Parts: sequence; C-alpha cells; structure tokens
Amino acid sequence: MVKEYKNSLAFARQMDEEDELRKYRSQFYLPIQKNGTPYIYLCGNSLGLQPKSTAEALQQELLDWKNLGVEGHFHAKNPWMPYHEFLTNAMAKVVGAKPEEVVVMNTLTVNLHLMMISFYRPKGTRKKIVIESDAFPSDKYAAESQIRLHGFDPKECLIELKPRAGEVCLREEDIQEVIETHGEEISLIMLGNTNYYTGQYFDIKKITAWGHAKGCFVGFDCAHGAGNVQLDLHEAGCDFAVWCNYKYLNSGPGGMGGAFVHERHHHDKSIPRLEGWWGHNKETRFKMRDAFEPMPSTEAWQLSNPPIMAMAAVWASLKIFDEVGMDKLRKKAISLTGYLEFLVESLGDDVINIITPSDPKHRGSQLSIQVKNADKKLFDIITEKGVIADWREPDVIRVAPVPMYNSYEDVFNFYKILGESVDGGR
Repeated sequence: MVKEYKNSLAFARQMDEEDELRKYRSQFYLPIQKNGTPYIYLCGNSLGLQPKSTAEALQQELLDWKNLGVEGHFHAKNPWMPYHEFLTNAMAKVVGAKPEEVVVMNTLTVNLHLMMISFYRPKGTRKKIVIESDAFPSDKYAAESQIRLHGFDPKECLIELKPRAGEVCLREEDIQEVIETHGEEISLIMLGNTNYYTGQYFDIKKITAWGHAKGCFVGFDCAHGAGNVQLDLHEAGCDFAVWCNYKYLNSGPGGMGGAFVHERHHHDKSIPRLEGWWGHNKETRFKMRDAFEPMPSTEAWQLSNPPIMAMAAVWASLKIFDEVGMDKLRKKAISLTGYLEFLVESLGDDVINIITPSDPKHRGSQLSIQVKNADKKLFDIITEKGVIADWREPDVIRVAPVPMYNSYEDVFNFYKILGESVDGGR
C-alpha cells in the first residue's frame, strides 16, 4: 500500500506499472463501447468479467460430449464423474476452508435453503432468525419462507438488525447486544458477511463466537465476500456459509454457487438434511439399491450430478485465483479501493457521501457512493460517458474496482467522469 496518494493520471499510471498483478487484466475480456474503446468496468461486485480461458474450457467439454457421449463420464480429458472435485482445492483456498468443508454446487439461494433445512431448527422458545434489515431481498425471502415452513409467523420470528438513527451501517456492539438480549430465543443468525448495499464487511469470527456462546447456529451469505475478502471460514468457526461464483469469482451470469459446512458437523447423523444421490457414498452410489450413506464431508449436501458446462466456467476462473492467491488480491484491493476513496472524497463532502466504512478491515472492494441532491440521472450520465457501475435505489452508486482486472487508471478515469458529471446530475 502506498503512503500517500496523488490526484493525477501520471500517479495512477505509475501505480499500474508497479502493480505485480497488472498482467492478469489481459486475461479478461473488457466490454467495448461503440467507439471501440473499453468501458471503465467497475461492476465486478455484480457480474465478474469473462476470463479468456473460459471459452476453451467449455469447448473442451463440448468436444468430449461430441466425441464420447456418455463415456465422457470416465474418459473425457476431465472425466465428468469426479468433475466437481477438480474445483475443490482452489475453492477452499479462496474461502479459507479445508477441502472437505467445501463443495461447488447449485446456486446461492438453493444452497441457502439446503443449509437452513439443516441449521434452522426451531424448538420451544428458540425459533427466531437474525438477519440484517437491509439484507439482500432473496436472503430475506428465504428466511421468511423457512420460518413459515415450520408453521411460524415471520413477523414474530425474524429479528432484523437495524442501524442507529441517522446511520447507514451496523455497529458491531449493536449486533452483539441483540445476540446477548435475545440469544435464548434465537435458533439461527444468518447475515450477509459483506453487505451488498453498503459494502460493510462483518467480522465472521466475532459474530460466530457471540452466537455460539448463546447456543445459536451461525451462517453467512458470502456472495459479496467470496473472492473479495479473506473469509477464513474454517478458522472463523461458523456452522455454514454459501456464496455465488459469478461476482468476484467470474463464473458467468447465473453461474454456480458454493457451500461450506464446518467439519465438526460432518459426522453428526442427527442433522436433518435434504438428500440426493450425489451426496451418497461415491463408492456405492451406482449400486442404486443402498440406503442413503452420506459422504463424510460437505459433499453430503449435494443432490444431483453436477452440470459440467457450468462447472467448467467456474474452474476456468478458479485456476487464475489459485495462481494469484487471495493474499495478493486483498493487498491490491485495499490499495485500489483506498485510491478510489481518496479521489472521490476530493470532490468535497458537500457533494459526496461514501456510506461504506472507511476502515479497510470493515469493507471489501466496493464503495457505495451517494451524491447529494442527485438522482439516477447522474448515473445515466456517467454510463453514457463509458462507466459500467451499479445503481441501487434510492440514491447509491455502487463502484467496485476489482483487483484481478481493474487498474488505478480505471479508478482515476472514473473519478474524472464523476466530477465532470456531478453538476449535470443534480
């Protein structure tokens, strides 16, 4: 990280020259404007760019399907039978878990429901779920439907964590207080570890410890954390986590998700679980007549055989992550996002309000920017000028300089466009 940022294009280019990850930008396709120049793409928190290796990975599986048919399960270049296992080690490194604690499967909300079947177990007075008041809507829908599935009323059983009056982000001490106060009534604490709207990153280890001390299960939606921050899921000790792979992990639109279940649960036969044949002991899976025998790993939560084409896209990206490593990505992310913050704040606090925490320990690669007295017209203006970012109602522009492929020059050029456009968007 630099000691002092400078507000100049020359400085941004100097930083890019010194960036040890700069070569990886060329391994991704950048969207191109009608004038032939690349967009300033700052939307990897919504959909990551396509690695250039993805097409080749998909073509290989299409070729093996064409030439081998069903025999591809055993004789493809990358045999389809164990295909999901090819992704496990790299994915485990990304989220900070043991390989047996991780599996790539399904999509995010499907995995969330599967985890809540196992870890939302209301009993007696302990039947509440804790969630953020501004959690991603899908998470709230899933939690409410699970509460109704057990015959309860979400209005009585959903505890929503709310910021203090006049604030946007949650305070850790307020989360702790809710857990302390309502702990005996809480069955599950389920938070987005990096909030999609504010970009606030929650300390998984602390929250897990607070929840476990009160006898609660604790899980996290890591959709905005996986590939973005160092999650260290095993060490943090949470019971489960789920995530998608199409944001920072570049697996393609609607790409597959992932799930983590801590190893302490792998041999607990009392855990309720929805079961399918791909969670069964792989040594006897095709005997077809055996009673369900769960795999001694998170693989036991699998239901169906994996979609190979979708997995090929995940694997193509994970190979790049495995080469780079989360330590280097996180180091650059802190510097790159810090530079964005420095530049945007230079526009003046009478114009700009960044609602994302300023402490790098409490945020990832995203800054959520409010421009005072502006509306979506401002966002439309910067889009016309070549920026791809993300608008969230009522007044937030989400900007995510992704360390894998974004540059300091991207950040500087965005700042210049934003500054030039502010007056036209108010």
